Amino acid sequence: MPSLKPVSRALVVSNDAAWLEPALSGLASASARLDNPFGIAFVSAHTGDHAMQTVKADGDLQLVVIDKSLAGLGAGQAALDLANRINSWRPELSLYVVLSDDERAMVEELVSHAVDGYFDRDEPDYHGWFRILSAELAEKSATPFYDALQAYVKMAKDSWHSPGHSGGDSLKNSPWVSDFYEFVGENLLRADLSVSVPMLDSLLHPTGVIATAQNLAATAFGARKTYLATNGTSTTNKIIFQTLLAPGDKLLLDRNCHKSVHHGVILSDARPIYLDSSVCREFGIFGPVPKATIYRAIKENPDAKALILTCCTYDGMLYDLKPIVEAAHKAGIKVIIDEAWYAFARFHPAFRPTALECGADYVTQSIHKTLTSFSQASMVHVNDPEFDEHLFRENFNMYASTSPQYALIASLDVGRKQAMMEGYKLLDRTLKLGAELRQKINSTGVFRVLDIGDLLPDEVRNDGVRLDPTKLTVDISKSGYSADEMEQVLFDKYNIQGEKSTFSTLTLLLGVGTTRSKVSRLCDAMFRLAKDRRRVPKQSYRMAEVPHFSWLACLPRSAFYESGECLYLLDDDGRPNEALTGRVCCDQVLAYPPGIPVLVPGQVITPPITSYLAKLLKGNKPVEVHGLADIDGEYAVRVLTQEELEAAPSRSLFLQDDEKAGDGDRQQPQKVQQLEQLPVPSADSVTEEVHD
Repeated sequence: MPSLKPVSRALVVSNDAAWLEPALSGLASASARLDNPFGIAFVSAHTGDHAMQTVKADGDLQLVVIDKSLAGLGAGQAALDLANRINSWRPELSLYVVLSDDERAMVEELVSHAVDGYFDRDEPDYHGWFRILSAELAEKSATPFYDALQAYVKMAKDSWHSPGHSGGDSLKNSPWVSDFYEFVGENLLRADLSVSVPMLDSLLHPTGVIATAQNLAATAFGARKTYLATNGTSTTNKIIFQTLLAPGDKLLLDRNCHKSVHHGVILSDARPIYLDSSVCREFGIFGPVPKATIYRAIKENPDAKALILTCCTYDGMLYDLKPIVEAAHKAGIKVIIDEAWYAFARFHPAFRPTALECGADYVTQSIHKTLTSFSQASMVHVNDPEFDEHLFRENFNMYASTSPQYALIASLDVGRKQAMMEGYKLLDRTLKLGAELRQKINSTGVFRVLDIGDLLPDEVRNDGVRLDPTKLTVDISKSGYSADEMEQVLFDKYNIQGEKSTFSTLTLLLGVGTTRSKVSRLCDAMFRLAKDRRRVPKQSYRMAEVPHFSWLACLPRSAFYESGECLYLLDDDGRPNEALTGRVCCDQVLAYPPGIPVLVPGQVITPPITSYLAKLLKGNKPVEVHGLADIDGEYAVRVLTQEELEAAPSRSLFLQDDEKAGDGDRQQPQKVQQLEQLPVPSADSVTEEVHD
């Protein structure tokens, strides 16, 4: 397949025709005579508004050259205003200002953050200008690690080092496994190298091409520092925790955070303060933590070291982050944002502001989820002014493999390049395809794409929550299909694989790889399924209400690393086991969907919790429940023994305040006794609660 050549446009902005005409002619002549690998072509605009129209409409625009003498707001002000407007709309564009030498100090002071360079208006050197613009694109589009990897593979060196397949040589002539060689391809196997190749740098101590790739990524995503990671965002969250938190330090966290966050709490031995998420029970979807809850937690825990939130959520709901970050910073609390599902946001104004632009100290992104990188390829972005780089590096190396997959690093390099060079164009197309898909699905009269008003629970309706338009949640309740049936028929009959489902919704993700052909095939499937709709059941499923967090009896780490004992979840009559009431859980127990932990290590088990778990396991629509033990084919919960609880090193942190008055350990057992007196719902009543 022949290589595709890029097209890059450079916009020259001036209302001085006497200057603009020879400038365009000179630059065009230079582009024709000199090497032009990026296909730079020059276009013009005569006013700031005209320039902004071009910036918004032209996805191939890469460079803007602004004449300082642009008329409008007074001496130089129109040019400076335009530079700032362009930078605000598309920060990835390279901006140059043409001015007289004696004006440079004034311009640099006003707009240095937005402008990449300057050209001398009085002595124009169009060939020199073109070389600079071409070099700017070369630097911005560079893929230092990927280039080095390609170069090494092309050297065809004999491999006397790991990995054992030796560039695929163990596979290609095998009568048993040569099909794998053919399936994955020669280049991928030749590029699967070890740290024995010095020219490819070290992910654990980067000083060469990986370091350069990380610097380019930091510039692209607007961070002070960026780190490439090959173990996924699941690992990067843990790295940040161990960098910021000492044993016993308080962490404010969304209870609906990814399970890696809860694992990070265990590993860092932090003291979690769980914040209950809002929830839309009608569709079984969790939303953001209410602002009021976050602000209250910050006020009540001024000694907290960090706050972590997920933005956007799996279903595309976005916090109004800036005031939350400001409130946390005012209290001296670092802010970590899990932006796993929103890595592309920097590259189109429809999705901004990003978490970094809102002031977050640390942001983790799964580049593989929404941009062009291989699975497990992630990034950590750092803007913390008090960042301890040495401590972070030590924690990074604790989790990173000493044999990283180089193809993942290369894919991060390429993914960043694509986002920087054509992210705006691709995302603009994605937005248009998403709007078209929404309209066509809604026109079926059977399926409906939910909007933010449908998804928002009442408690966050005034919190400024937005919805990512690339994540479509489709209500299928009028089709007569269950979610499982809908996923299966789409897969079997129409060759379509969705992202996830709840009991009455199907989630579809659009991205930079979404094409019009895929949209057409999906629309065709939805119209056909709407035409063949089934009879809608009289009873509709409704998500059982997740019980509120109870309380901790010890730190999660203290509970997790004990042996514990296993108690059956249900008694001999199939009812929630009363013996679990007041016991302390050792594991993280979560149901999927929705994926929110019902129990975490160290949490006291209450009747509403055992009742909820029974609902999930015995209801008409059983769901996966992770974290339960299997004892002879029966579900069981691992809990601390009384001796382990009393001996837990962190136990004293959670005793009631009146212990100081001499009440000792009596307060917690009293609380347990009160819980044991609460009625436990029967399995029958559970089923009735689940179904409306």
